Amino acid sequence: MVLVGAVLVWSAYVRLAHVPAYILPTPAAVLRSLVVDRDLLVPSLAWTTLGALAGFMASAIVGILIAVLLSASAVLRRAFYPYTVFFQTVPIIAIAPMLLFWLGWGLLPVAVCAFIVSVFPVIANTLAGLLSTDPALSDLFRLYDARPIATLWKLRLPSALPNIFTGLRIAAGLAVIGTIVAEFLVGMLIGGVGLGVRIQSAIHESRTELAFAAMLLASLLGLAMFGAVNLAGHLALRRWHASEM
Repeated sequence: MVLVGAVLVWSAYVRLAHVPAYILPTPAAVLRSLVVDRDLLVPSLAWTTLGALAGFMASAIVGILIAVLLSASAVLRRAFYPYTVFFQTVPIIAIAPMLLFWLGWGLLPVAVCAFIVSVFPVIANTLAGLLSTDPALSDLFRLYDARPIATLWKLRLPSALPNIFTGLRIAAGLAVIGTIVAEFLVGMLIGGVGLGVRIQSAIHESRTELAFAAMLLASLLGLAMFGAVNLAGHLALRRWHASEM
């Protein structure tokens, strides 16, 4: 109902205020562009999906591994954790063109941008979960002389799963944002046809309805990835954690 109301208000404002189409198209024009320009939008969506998924999967794997290593030693955390904040603070607009020179042409620099933007939430949330293991359960494992790898696999990682999925939810949306930003900056140079390139070219051509259609697809891609992580979290936690029961 909120969505329908917002669309109706948007449409009414454009018509009553006589807003030119090149400034703000009507929702009907955006939906029409999704159909008419599907030959342009579908390949762009596929390209952006590949980049976002590659960056997200890399951030999930690398982020969890880094968090596990940092949780193993207070010395490692003091020495290296401050540097992981670099991934959160790096100006991606400045580094994206440099990635093009370092990594060459193709999808790789776009995926790396998505990775840089999305990996820190995975590290931070996973590390917080690993360090929040119930001390009584940790003492029980030590009492039974459990090996460190068994404690990690059977206690610490399961206990950290809610935090891990929180980090992955954040990373899913950020991966799409990082991909779009990278496509804005280097997409045309590498011959990409992603949604970021499509938005940029549509704005230059004053085809605002096409730009809005591409933005809508990018948002839906982020929602789909977020929903997939939510589903995985529900399946993993539904039998034992209060947040999903």
